[in-house]
Amino acid sequence: MLFFYLYLGWALLHVLLVSSVAVADEHTCKQIGDIENPQLLKDGDIVLGGLFSFHTNWKEIKENFMEKPKPLQCISLNFREFQLAQAMRFAIEEINNSSDLLPGISLGYNVYDTCGSNARSIKAALALINGNENDPATLKACTKPAQVQAIMGEASSSPSMAISTVIGPFHIPLISHYATCACLSDKSKYPSFLRTIPSDHYQSRALAHLVKHFGWTWVGAIRSNEDYGNNGMAIFTETALEVGICLEYSLPFFRTDSSEKIQKIIDIIKASTSKVIVAFLANMDLDVIIHKLSANNLTGYQWVGTEAWIFDSQTATRDKNHILDGAIGLYIPKAHVSGLAEFMLDFWEALFSCKFKLSQAGEPQRECTGHEDLTGVENIFTDMSHMPIFNNVYKGVYAVAHALHNILECKETCNNSVKLEPLMVLQQIRKVAFKTKEGDEVYFNENGDPVAKYEIINWQPKPNGHVDFVTVGVYDASLPAEKQMNLLNKSLTWAQRSLQVPTSICSENCRPGTRKVLQKGKPVCCHDCVWCAEGEISNITDAITCVRCPPEFWSNEERDTCVMKKTEFLSYEEIMGALLAAATGFGTCLTAAVAFIFFRYRNTPLVRANNSELSFLLLFSLTLCFLCSLTFIGRPSEWSCMLRHTAFGITFVLCISCVLGKTMVVLMAFKATLPGTNIMRWFGPTQQRLSVLGFTFIQVIICILWLTISPPFPSENLKDFKDKIIVECSLGSAVGFWSVLGYIGLLAVLCFIFAFLARKLPDNFNEAKFITFSMLIFCAVWITFIPAYVSSPGKFSVAVEIFAILASSLGLLICIFIPKCYIMLMKPEKNTKKNMMGKGLPKGS
Repeated sequence: MLFFYLYLGWALLHVLLVSSVAVADEHTCKQIGDIENPQLLKDGDIVLGGLFSFHTNWKEIKENFMEKPKPLQCISLNFREFQLAQAMRFAIEEINNSSDLLPGISLGYNVYDTCGSNARSIKAALALINGNENDPATLKACTKPAQVQAIMGEASSSPSMAISTVIGPFHIPLISHYATCACLSDKSKYPSFLRTIPSDHYQSRALAHLVKHFGWTWVGAIRSNEDYGNNGMAIFTETALEVGICLEYSLPFFRTDSSEKIQKIIDIIKASTSKVIVAFLANMDLDVIIHKLSANNLTGYQWVGTEAWIFDSQTATRDKNHILDGAIGLYIPKAHVSGLAEFMLDFWEALFSCKFKLSQAGEPQRECTGHEDLTGVENIFTDMSHMPIFNNVYKGVYAVAHALHNILECKETCNNSVKLEPLMVLQQIRKVAFKTKEGDEVYFNENGDPVAKYEIINWQPKPNGHVDFVTVGVYDASLPAEKQMNLLNKSLTWAQRSLQVPTSICSENCRPGTRKVLQKGKPVCCHDCVWCAEGEISNITDAITCVRCPPEFWSNEERDTCVMKKTEFLSYEEIMGALLAAATGFGTCLTAAVAFIFFRYRNTPLVRANNSELSFLLLFSLTLCFLCSLTFIGRPSEWSCMLRHTAFGITFVLCISCVLGKTMVVLMAFKATLPGTNIMRWFGPTQQRLSVLGFTFIQVIICILWLTISPPFPSENLKDFKDKIIVECSLGSAVGFWSVLGYIGLLAVLCFIFAFLARKLPDNFNEAKFITFSMLIFCAVWITFIPAYVSSPGKFSVAVEIFAILASSLGLLICIFIPKCYIMLMKPEKNTKKNMMGKGLPKGS
């Protein structure tokens, strides 16, 4: 690296090639340093420059810092670059032989070998601008026009940036055929740079979308450690993040890196889990890394490449272990330049004194094989597979020719009196718009770039070991985003000649019903799949969050859709509802049976002595109590909600009022036997009826107020159960409900007190102890009802209320009426007036 900076510094000194030296009274310029001679040259009225890397590397020289650095010793011939120089020569020769373009004007060229070195590229560019005069007899004034009107090259982005930085202030156009770095589109830094190949701004994005198209979200990346690779990979990484692709690693590499650094790259690839490698590499860098991968037998990776190597037959030939088989990537659309192949062959024949096709037998020249030896290695000079790149050079030369044609106002002849200025040439090149003889449109946008179009290339190995570069799709950046990539209906070959698209993901996709949870310390593509919580769903793959279902819905078992919650209420169809309905029927029938017995024995002393009118009214109210429990079963409606609570409250008050009346009559009857008392006149039949009616009327008033102010209504309870809807009757006014229950409880307590006071009355007549016991049961049931009702969810609260109604009703029925029925049916001898008055036989008789 130190050598590079020294050499770069020496090259920059070449700016002083035209140095001001005071000789007598005039200023002259003298070149400092060694003369740089072009490798190919031709004189002409107007000269174009060319910069090509005929060699790809150079020998390392250890400097002693005691003398001037020695010139680079270039090694490793690059025949593709030599072909590109020939494409430039062909275009110039074709223009010179044309009568339509630049008539009367001959174009010349000076072509330099840059040896793949940035410093040498800058030095060659300065030589093109200043010339190489070093003869005192030919010294000129320092203020002289540029030697060339435009420069063709370089193929790489880094030297193109360096050259543009140096020659930019002089407005010398630099037209590259292969430098794709998006950074070169910045006209504030590189005002004189143009190119005939699309910018990596589009290629990098296209590569990211290509990777995403095949579902590869976990990939590795290797890039050339220069402007081309670093800038291209930066854009690819940015776009990859936008479309959901993660890079497991992104490794810089340059062909001159040490063996230790290359081995570290190999070790990282070995340890990786991704199976796709995006290679943003120059072909010369890829040749080196492929050799190392082959040595480590790293096969089975799916390679994704750029235009720099995806169509390079040299790279395919050197891939002896078929590391790159099945590679896919982008390349410049196929093109054809008629006459160029023949021009190449003519040059080859002249170079080796041979003929590719002998016209006559016995002709003294030998036949060309295409493998004539220049440096002891096989070459590919006759390979025309890179015609699209040759076409780029061809179009660049013609762009300059059209600009000069416009400046010189050429018609039948050109105006030679026009003084050419670099800025004038640059401005005209930016404006040119023409078609080549093959019909290709040539023009530059405001950034000096052409329209971005690519072919999608797939490496398909043949049985003979060679590789076919098959076009499997196209990418056109000028189309709308959804139509830019178009894969053709062709079969693709993947790594290891597989016909199945390889998989390269960090984590499996999260199916619907789950959501992604990022793994700590890892990229976003690495995640765990967690089930959605109850009541939440995800109906897409790789959902980030789960969506809560609406209140009336619940998630299914798979958590991928919301289903309507099951509606639940106490119904006749379920076992609990059926059992409660059966208990209601039993209680009603039992009450009816007791009423029948009492009616049959209505004239007997036992019935008459126990206030038959209140007894029948009590039996009627008990029947209503049993029947009102049926209003609690079934789907709640507006009417059933109002009826169930009011019917329950009124019937129970009627029932308790009857029991209270019976208890008071029994108690007052024995109090009335005391001398001087006439209390029974206040507890006659009329008073009893009025008391029952009055107690019941109060409850009716409470119920009317409840129904008027805030009546019960059907509602859907979505809170108590997550996965079902409880259809229930809301109380409306809680005060109304508890007032109804409180009034019933008050009457029950009064009844209990009166029964307790009458417990010591004569046994033969007294039913107070049975009433006391029934009230104890009644109160116990309803006291336990309150906490059970409050704590029971859904339909169970309704079942608790029905159970309390049935239990308390059965308690009253059994305790008050069953002993009397037993006497009437089983002990008729006790059903006499004497026995009722306590005048029967003694117990011992």
